[in-house]
Amino acid sequence: MALCAGCNTNQPTSAPADAGQPPPAADDGNLVTRGVPPLPAELLRELARYQNTRSAQLRDWLGDGMLVGTRFGNTTQLHFVAAPLGMRRQLTFFGEPVGGAVARPESGDGFVFLRDVGGSEFYQLFWQPWRRGGGGDSPRLLTDGKSRYIAPSWSPSGRLLGYSTTERNGADWDLHARDLDGERTVLQQGQGVGWTILDWAADETRVLISRYVSVNESELYELRLASGERERLLPDVTAAFGSARYGVDGSVFLTSDLGGEFRRLHRLDRRTGRLVAVTGDTPWDVESFAMARDGARLAFAVNEEGTSRLFALRLSDGGFIALPELPRGVVSGLRFHPDGDRLGFTFRSASTPSDVFSIDFRTRRLTRWTRSELGGLAPGKLAEPELVRYRSFDGLSIPAFVYRPPGPGPHPVIVNIHGGPASQARPGFSPTTQFYLARLGAAVIYPNVRGSRGYGRTYLNLDNGRKREDSVRDIGALLDWIAQTPDLDAERVAVVGGSYGGYMVLASLVHYGHRLRAGVERVGISNFVTFLTNTQPYRRDLRRVEYGDERDPAMRVFLEAISPLNRAAEIATPLLVSQGLNDPRVPASESRQIVAALEAHGVPVWYVLAKDEGHGFRKKTNRDYLQGVTALFLRKHLLGEA
Repeated sequence: MALCAGCNTNQPTSAPADAGQPPPAADDGNLVTRGVPPLPAELLRELARYQNTRSAQLRDWLGDGMLVGTRFGNTTQLHFVAAPLGMRRQLTFFGEPVGGAVARPESGDGFVFLRDVGGSEFYQLFWQPWRRGGGGDSPRLLTDGKSRYIAPSWSPSGRLLGYSTTERNGADWDLHARDLDGERTVLQQGQGVGWTILDWAADETRVLISRYVSVNESELYELRLASGERERLLPDVTAAFGSARYGVDGSVFLTSDLGGEFRRLHRLDRRTGRLVAVTGDTPWDVESFAMARDGARLAFAVNEEGTSRLFALRLSDGGFIALPELPRGVVSGLRFHPDGDRLGFTFRSASTPSDVFSIDFRTRRLTRWTRSELGGLAPGKLAEPELVRYRSFDGLSIPAFVYRPPGPGPHPVIVNIHGGPASQARPGFSPTTQFYLARLGAAVIYPNVRGSRGYGRTYLNLDNGRKREDSVRDIGALLDWIAQTPDLDAERVAVVGGSYGGYMVLASLVHYGHRLRAGVERVGISNFVTFLTNTQPYRRDLRRVEYGDERDPAMRVFLEAISPLNRAAEIATPLLVSQGLNDPRVPASESRQIVAALEAHGVPVWYVLAKDEGHGFRKKTNRDYLQGVTALFLRKHLLGEA
């Protein structure tokens, strides 16, 4: 039975009397809008300071410098930083954003990077030659220009590049290896979806590969390149595996939740089969790790309720290495320098954008490589969140990060629901959140409802299958908590979310619309059956494991029953919808159909479609416009301003 079937029966099913006629549809050649009024100049001026912040992310070491991703124009591109806080020299120049990159080991004469077109996520691999201080050679396309290529991985000598691709049939994730001259070897094909290469053995005769089944289950294998024989590691367990790396002695280091609630770091002896938990006493997820090439050191990050703690070990004796203390924030992108003495990473916090740092193990010194601009914002006035917990309908404790604006309140509230569904809200820098606090006077709450990662395997499974709407009930419980919190205004609450979080927004409007002033839905699922039918073939089976198989008649009935599209008549709350036309995950048809259904019922709907975007807006001009639309929408419908 669907949740709270009659809770909105007292709502009007037509637009409020003062809604008037919406502005006409507009199409500037790229952005298509419906119902969106012109943006006031004063609002755009207010937003500009927040929109001109930057960030930087470590991609890899390049020589003795850093290869980083950052944006100086409309899209994120790759830059080289030769020395700490040195000039960022741009290396790629595209109208489309450039994603991950991996430097070629040993020779260090270039790197491979990924780029798609229009947010399609059909990533292509490019080879970019590089010479320190040299001229810029043009990048060379290595792939077919139309299929999907992901997870590039160099062999230790830099002779071979491994990757996953859908080029054979558009669905299966086949594994290939190739050299830069174009000679290619098929390592594995025809084995379904979810396959990636994790690491290469030192002698390049074997690779570690994994098959992702779901957030709760994956499989780890060793593949022999000469024979194509594949051996499953730890075949008698059902568990989730993260990263895996070869040790210098042929053992395998891996992260997994096998035998416990949280992902721990383990060492598997390939000769004896003995498995040892290296971080057995860690009551939180080991979310990532990196190993020095010489096998002397290993670094790992632990996710403690959304905040990272960085550790390092000497592998000779298992002893911990003292590290400089980091502020409260999130660590990602761990990369050892080839010399093994330096560790690079990206760090961000709620009040500082992502930037690139390194630690030198010889001196124990923390070095900052980039200092990203705050666009004129005063660092001392940026808000940090409070971590709270509230009780849901069944007594479950739900964690949430609460950002409060200055003043006593009661403040209007924006509830921002993450996607995934197994993602996690973490205290990272968001200029949009800071704008809402400072300029709208609104508190912003990021709940980690059941089904979020980071809180153990049991918590992660609590929204699976027919328990899907229990996570929606967690939002209802949050509304109860808001009503009991004196400095928050329960009469002025909006819900915001993207992707699966967009579904949560729509479901919240179905069940709790009488308690909500506005909803902002980005690239969200409106009907699980049409979503599963139309999402790209290479990801469809993975999503069926998470949400249920729509081909099963009983499950289809359930999915239809909980889909907001089929309950559009129960929604009366004003809604802003945004969508990328080329979205491969949640197709644009999901947004079109909910907008049409709500307009048919007279609900005020603003709609923004970008023809050159996919699963979210990545280009600055598009993102800036959408932020302006969102701010105006919240001023009108959350704050009640004319």
